[in-house]
Amino acid sequence: MNDDQPRLTVEETVVAPTGKEQGGVFKKIGAEQIKGTSVRGGVVATISQGLRFILQTGSVMILARLLKPEDFGIQGMVIAMTGFVALFKDGGLGMATVQRGEIAHEQISTLFWINVWIGVILAALVAALAPALVAFYHEPRLFWVTIVTATTFLIGGFGMQHGALLQRSMRFVTMAKIDVLTLAISSMVGIGMAALGCGYWSLVVMALASSLINVTGLFLAVRWLPGKPSRGRGVRKMLHFGGTITLNNLVVYLAYNADKVLLGRFLGGAALGLYGRAYQLVNLPLQQLSSSIFMVAFPALSRIQDDNERLCRSFLKGYSILLSINLPITIVTALFGNEIIVVLLGAKWKEAGPILRLLTPAILGFALMNPLGWFLMATGRAARSLKISYLVAPTMLLGIMAGLHYGLNGVALGYSSAVVILVVPVIAWAIHGTGITPKVFWNTVNLPILAGLLSAIAGLVFKMFTDNLLPPLPRLVMGVALVLGVYAWILLVALGQKDLYVDLVQQVLKRNRPN
Repeated sequence: MNDDQPRLTVEETVVAPTGKEQGGVFKKIGAEQIKGTSVRGGVVATISQGLRFILQTGSVMILARLLKPEDFGIQGMVIAMTGFVALFKDGGLGMATVQRGEIAHEQISTLFWINVWIGVILAALVAALAPALVAFYHEPRLFWVTIVTATTFLIGGFGMQHGALLQRSMRFVTMAKIDVLTLAISSMVGIGMAALGCGYWSLVVMALASSLINVTGLFLAVRWLPGKPSRGRGVRKMLHFGGTITLNNLVVYLAYNADKVLLGRFLGGAALGLYGRAYQLVNLPLQQLSSSIFMVAFPALSRIQDDNERLCRSFLKGYSILLSINLPITIVTALFGNEIIVVLLGAKWKEAGPILRLLTPAILGFALMNPLGWFLMATGRAARSLKISYLVAPTMLLGIMAGLHYGLNGVALGYSSAVVILVVPVIAWAIHGTGITPKVFWNTVNLPILAGLLSAIAGLVFKMFTDNLLPPLPRLVMGVALVLGVYAWILLVALGQKDLYVDLVQQVLKRNRPN
């Protein structure tokens, strides 16, 4: 391997490839540094997602008061279609770049141009589907909303490989800055337009601004210029891996979003707006946390995929921590759903409260199942993940269709019931033959689950005694404090899990010593 054709190995990271120096400069990361880098990166990513959660929740609160449920429903109808198309936006090639053991500049350049062409094709496809969307929903306003939304695919295609290189390089602070700035600026754009009376267009332009800002940030952060595309050089194998991931995402998306498509079609924009806001609120904490952990876990697990014992141990530790954080959030949502809706969205959204509570079991199921997908992808088991999705899709569709006759609450109940049914078989299939036994897996999750059950009982007793005594805001604040406090004490003190989190903090604070 010469200087003109360098390769990025699992222990290397791009620093500043620019201009004619197409291969760039490589910086070595020793294997002993991966743990510390991953843990600190996870904390940085979690903090950034915490900021994103605050910003996103704040923008939702403001927009919910400036806009009507129908405005959100208009955008929701388009998102149901564009979200499906978005599954093809990078063809899984970003994950292929991160997961691959070593990769050359020519390979990344080829993938870059493939992503650009995918973006062009998807933008044209979405624009062409605008008349069909209008006919399907009987809503003429969707035409230009769809056309404008199509441009986000064109823009996004240019940033896919830059984002993958940033993730592969484990530059988590930079990724966090881009994420937070993108959300902050785009939210200000959306809120400003809503205040001016632009209605649903404020949501559409907000999404467009987010794409522009994100890609601009990636180009500024990753000083890499693509070369000419080339054939061969192992790209076909990466395309196969990416295609499998894309097909898996496609099947799962259809399963998890059929509820929104059917509600919009049969119950209209207002109903979809109510359901969509409830789903967003109950799913937002898990989505933000999972996104931050995935950005760290996927490259870290990919780097140690050849050491199965270490891989399984690292994954289970991270899985335990992720579940421990998600459980109390889910419990709070289930117990205080009505209070969350009234405090965050306002009284006109009260009908969304029961929907939010009914969706809570589904979110807990996702917290248990979704991280296993990362594990399978990082270890090259994308085909197994795809097969699991073939089990998930029909089960979810049956649950949603069974509840559709009973309206919004029926759909939410059917959705959650399907997820709960899937949890055990999906987990068993995912860990089979990986080195993670059912006993080891149970030992990983049993203590957080026990702490969750006991804190849920404490929260339920509090809610029963205060329902008619306190207004929503103080009841929500006191209830959250009680549940989190009881949960933390039981898990860390009574069940003796303090050392795990002390080690986590030490890794965050630890500085790598120079060699």
